[in-house]
Amino acid sequence: MATATPPAVTTIQSGPRVPLWQFCLYFLRLGTTGFGGPIALAGFMQRDLVESKAWVTREDYTDGLALAQLAPGPLAAQLAIYLGYVRGGVVGATLVAVCFILPSFLMVWALSVAYVRFGGLPWMQGLFYGIGAVVIGIIARSAHKLTALTLGRSPLLWTIFAVMAFTTAWTEREIAWMFIAAGVLTAGVATWRMARDAERLDAAGAALLALSTTPAAGVALAPTLSTVFWVFVKAGAFVFGSGLAIVPFLYGEIVQAQGWLNDRQFLDAVAVAMITPGPVVITVAFIGYLAAGPWGMTVAAIGVFLPVYLFVVLPAPYFRRYRSQPQIKGFVEGVSAAATGAIAGAAWVLATRALVDVWTAMLALAALVVLWRWKVSELWLIGGGALVGWLVAGAARP
Repeated sequence: MATATPPAVTTIQSGPRVPLWQFCLYFLRLGTTGFGGPIALAGFMQRDLVESKAWVTREDYTDGLALAQLAPGPLAAQLAIYLGYVRGGVVGATLVAVCFILPSFLMVWALSVAYVRFGGLPWMQGLFYGIGAVVIGIIARSAHKLTALTLGRSPLLWTIFAVMAFTTAWTEREIAWMFIAAGVLTAGVATWRMARDAERLDAAGAALLALSTTPAAGVALAPTLSTVFWVFVKAGAFVFGSGLAIVPFLYGEIVQAQGWLNDRQFLDAVAVAMITPGPVVITVAFIGYLAAGPWGMTVAAIGVFLPVYLFVVLPAPYFRRYRSQPQIKGFVEGVSAAATGAIAGAAWVLATRALVDVWTAMLALAALVVLWRWKVSELWLIGGGALVGWLVAGAARP
């Protein structure tokens, strides 16, 4: 079945053959109005493209979702790029990527300019004072949901999760090679079980702890565009999991290693990603702007999304042939468990910076309880946190 021309380019046959421009227009609209994070965006694509419009087959959608889990990078962007590839090959993937990412990029640009110009004003500080606390609750809830989704009852996966959570909280940064180590470990266990039908190997995950070391403290240097580019290329190439999985990696690189942002600015960057539609990873544009201006945000966005694009387009023709192999499944499970642990550790690190008084602690707890009990859009919580922060900051001013 393998040929020089990948069959995936023309696999949509069950629904209407929609023009490529109309397909791209849908993703332009989704990138402009799609709030709720990666899981919500993937759900919108399923509802609209598979169930409502029938532009995409269910098989193509599920294949794209599986590939998005396997490859590093943000899930929603990868799924959109894959569906664009299915519809129109490399050209379709490229156009869909631009249409999906561009709206939130422009919104973040406007917010970045306002942040730099008015960031010293009390009203804006008050907004981010409340938003930062709510973001902690959102990240904590995301970490809890990911544990249920990725860990199951496997002692090995829970061990990897615990090691990564502890290491991230202790070192205050994400150690990228530990993700690869986790994937290799679980892939090795899957191979061992296939060959020997062995059991009781789950305790091997504890070996990861012995491999971790405390990173040396970084020295703050003025960022060049090439440095900004390569930092975000690493983020796009080595971070697995949902959009929030990139948070601990960026914290370690941007705040701890490079010193481009302080803790408050980094929390504000995460908050900006929460209040804009499209992929959560667009927070890199805000960081790039604060580090090196408009060209910095452009280079940061290209750096983080270029590996994502390549990791989808290059293996797409061959993915279906190998995606069910136990070794690949095992690798994905290990990396997903490590990403979940890193998010949990990052939530602790960021909480120590954002929860500075009773008000911020109450806001974070309230956000966590609301998300736990009800299905509420994060946008409403962000808006509520901004309002409370503005009121509290206003009351504190003489």
